[in-house]
Amino acid sequence: MTGSMILTLTTFLPTVGALLIIALRVVGGASMASSASKSISLLTSLATLVVSLVALSQFDASKVGYQLVDSAPWFGGSSYKMGVDGLAISLVILTTALMPLCILQSMKSIEDRLAEYMIAFLLLETLMIGVFCAMDLILFYVFFEGGLIPMFLIIGVWGGKNKLYAAFKFFLYTLLGSLLLLAALIYMSIVAGTTDIPTLQEGINPQTGALLFPPEVQTWLWLAFFASFAVKLPMFPVHTWLPDAHVEAPTAGSVVLAAVLLKMGGYGFLRFSLPMFPEASQLFQPLMFALSVIAIVYASLVAFRQTDIKKLVAYSSVAHMGFVTLGIFSFNEAGIQGAIFQMISHGVISGALFFCVGVIYDRMHTREIAFYGGLVHRMPVYAALFMLFSMANVGLPGTSGFVGEILTMVGGFQASTWAAAGAALGVIFSAVYMLTLYRRTVFGEMTNEKLFDIKDVTAQEFFILGLLAIAALGLGVFPSIVFDLTKTSSMEVLRMIGQ
Repeated sequence: MTGSMILTLTTFLPTVGALLIIALRVVGGASMASSASKSISLLTSLATLVVSLVALSQFDASKVGYQLVDSAPWFGGSSYKMGVDGLAISLVILTTALMPLCILQSMKSIEDRLAEYMIAFLLLETLMIGVFCAMDLILFYVFFEGGLIPMFLIIGVWGGKNKLYAAFKFFLYTLLGSLLLLAALIYMSIVAGTTDIPTLQEGINPQTGALLFPPEVQTWLWLAFFASFAVKLPMFPVHTWLPDAHVEAPTAGSVVLAAVLLKMGGYGFLRFSLPMFPEASQLFQPLMFALSVIAIVYASLVAFRQTDIKKLVAYSSVAHMGFVTLGIFSFNEAGIQGAIFQMISHGVISGALFFCVGVIYDRMHTREIAFYGGLVHRMPVYAALFMLFSMANVGLPGTSGFVGEILTMVGGFQASTWAAAGAALGVIFSAVYMLTLYRRTVFGEMTNEKLFDIKDVTAQEFFILGLLAIAALGLGVFPSIVFDLTKTSSMEVLRMIGQ
């Protein structure tokens, strides 16, 4: 192994915590493992966050290319190679920052098989970080597909009454899309003679100077990658697995699904589709614009008709990820920077909204909008926090939601006025369904007698939501925190497209 090992430590430290819980389960039994899993998983996730921040401190955002590279020989001509650029390190920090909050929330909401639940979460963290750090095609695919297993278990074991249906739907959708990705990866490794991602991104045979993948080949490879990334994002019309998965998943599972796992689709487009297949990406730009606008408008209209709060937020995620693809395929700095920022912002805001849903669900065990009303009279602190995140989701200036949406629309307008106009229509619709949700659940008279004794947020819930509120406002007021980190990576993607 060569390199600083900082990324390897960041990636596999959660696995160490999972193995420790497994060892306690074998030696001391289920009771000991369950009681110890809380402290072990929380301390492990916090340690992972600290190590990732150390990696961030060593990262030079002004340098082009990958940094903090760890490498070692692997099998079949591929290699274990880990590294990050501005795009990757920002998503790694998002992941490691959210995981302690998810584990903290799960300590009280999960009662059955807690040790196994924490093991699944820690393994999922390793696999998610590995996706963003992998610099080898085969290594990336292992992490990318490996994440399906713990998420499948989190939904299928600790989910709601239709958990098995949602879990299998999630697994089959994402797996079938990734089979085409695997076929494309094998073809690319044979033709190019390497699985090294930076080499493939340049797209030039170093010996002959010819294109590794001619335009006609790029088209088929792009479609194969699209089949996987579109499902993961998810894009219209392959988005139908997401609402079911969100509704049935436990609260922390929904947070991770929306905040991190969906971002793998956008990350894949920026890391693979645009740099490796630039001609095909330009060919399919009108298609991507059309699908993005449809997702934004259609998902917003469907969200307005939902009766389940979680399903409404899930369709909201589909709409907001439409802004991400709109920005990515604008092929300009504003669009790509806006898309990256939107991914980070959506991770914070959607995670906070699912935490908010979890607060009232843990008390009332229902997510039906009609059940609630007048919560402001019994939960004023909750009402204030929920209002902040609702406004951020709408894109209120001063919050992170505004920055991402306005930049993606500016980038989209530079490439296509009709696409930007459609996206702007989606912003109006998002205000309609979020403000309607807030009015129906928080304002008005409290007529449901079951709500008369409902308690406001606890200290732990206020801590979780307070941190996310600081993040949403901080990124909205100081967006340069992300822009300074991702600018060089964005310009490098544009260079590869131009080349």
